[in-house]
Order: sequence, then structure tokens, then C-alpha cells
Amino acid sequence: MDFLRPVTWAEALALKAERPEARPIMGGTDVMVELNFDKSRPGALLDLTAVEDLTTWSNGGTTVGLGAGVPYTRLIDELGRKLPGLAMASRTVGSPQIRNRGTVGGNLGSASPAGDAHPPLLAGGASVVAESVRGVRKIPIEEFFLGPKRSALQPDELIRTVEIEVAQGPQRFAKIGTRNAMVIAVCSFSIALKPGERGVGTGIGSAGPTPLRAAEAETYAASALDWEGRSPLDPAVAERFGELVAEAAGPIDDVRGTAAYRRHALAVLARRTLTWTWEDHRCA
Repeated sequence: MDFLRPVTWAEALALKAERPEARPIMGGTDVMVELNFDKSRPGALLDLTAVEDLTTWSNGGTTVGLGAGVPYTRLIDELGRKLPGLAMASRTVGSPQIRNRGTVGGNLGSASPAGDAHPPLLAGGASVVAESVRGVRKIPIEEFFLGPKRSALQPDELIRTVEIEVAQGPQRFAKIGTRNAMVIAVCSFSIALKPGERGVGTGIGSAGPTPLRAAEAETYAASALDWEGRSPLDPAVAERFGELVAEAAGPIDDVRGTAAYRRHALAVLARRTLTWTWEDHRCA
């Protein structure tokens, strides 16, 4: 196995073009596990840790451009107010050591249905900015995931940034696992209220072949919430919202939980997070 270590972004793209089979590595929290268990044996590793361009973020007013190499710890510390849903999900990722190394870019590159960063990215309407020597391509997050651990990235492309709207209103993330911390989600859910456009964003994780949105639930909640008067949430609205979220999922039975349990849990998470975010909005 060859080890490639570019020091500039241009060099990284050139190496990826020459060796499209090279596996990108930044924090290594997913890649090294696969290598240790012999689940993956790429012809080369493309180490991006020396590429400083990937370790910064920018604020373009209403949008944050998050470098693919910004670790979860920095996201939590520096972007908690701008991206509260993603910061909340980042706090649930692994141990402190994993959060110091792992990145949203790496989570996207792995394209696991259980990735903790994926539901808030869906709820927030993010886009993945991919680049190759051929040019730059912006991929809407809903089009990024193609199947279990399969993404829309071309063989010669690397993720440079993730563009995410600054939160318009309250956001939440919740997940269920077999224990309280350092666990892969049995299922997860994220919600983002967008009062300025009277909209609701959702993201479902670990309950289908890909992370996904609950489009019907979003439409229902957006029309059922009292945006102008901010009246208390009707329990019937929360109940129906939870049902629609559960219906949108496509879970399977596996070692971490049954499909029926996942649907039930998602309905509960959806009801709770809608209740919490709506109360936050009412009190703002």
C-alpha cells in the first residue's frame, strides 16, 4: 500500500487524479478501523492532514463553509451558535479523542447510513462541495447519498467544504443507541425550524439504506404550526408529525435493533424534538 502525503490542495487533487483508487484519510477514525479489521485494503492512502485549506471555515453571512478537515471539537467550540443542530450531533460522536480527530468531511466520505452528522446536514439543507482537477461541483445533500456507504463522489473527486445555512431558528438532534455514549445510532433524528420562511427541515439516520428527509412530515408541520401567534404546540400535531417521520423511514432488522423498534423510536424522537424546538421558538 502506497502512502501519499500532499501539502497543498492542488497537489492533493493531482494525486487523486493520478491514483483515483487512493483512499483519503484525515482523522482516520473510520479508515483505520477498516484497515485494522482487514475490511478494506486500498492501493494507496491519500493523507490530507498537511493540507491547511481543509482545516478552516468561513462565514458568508447566511452560510458557513465548513472545511472538510475541521474536527468535531472545533465545530462544537467555534460554531455551536451558528450550527446548533450539527454541534449537538457532534457532541454525540465517539469519545473526546475521536471528536478531536474525526471530521464532518470524513463522515460524509464514509457515507454510512448511521453517520451522526448526516441528519442535521439534511435538516439544514446543506451542500457538499466536491473538487477535482476537472473543476468544482456542488452536490445538494439529498443527492449525495446513493446507498450504504456509497456517495455521489466521482473517483477523482475530493470533498473540500460543506456549505450549511446558518440556523434561522431552533435546531435539535437526538439519537438512540445501546448505551448513552460512544455508540453507533440505532436510529437518529434532527429537526431545524426556519421561522423566516415558515419551514421545517428534517433528517433521519440509521433507518434506511441512506440518511433521508421526511418530506411529508416537513410539509405537515410547516402548515400546522402557528408561526404568527406562537401558540403552544397541539399534542395532536406532534403525534401526527411523529407518525409521518416513522412512515418516511425504511429500516431493517439488524443486530442493533428491529425495524419495528426503529420506527417507534423515530416517532418518539420526532415528537420530542418538535416539542422542544417549538418551545424554544416561542420563548425566543
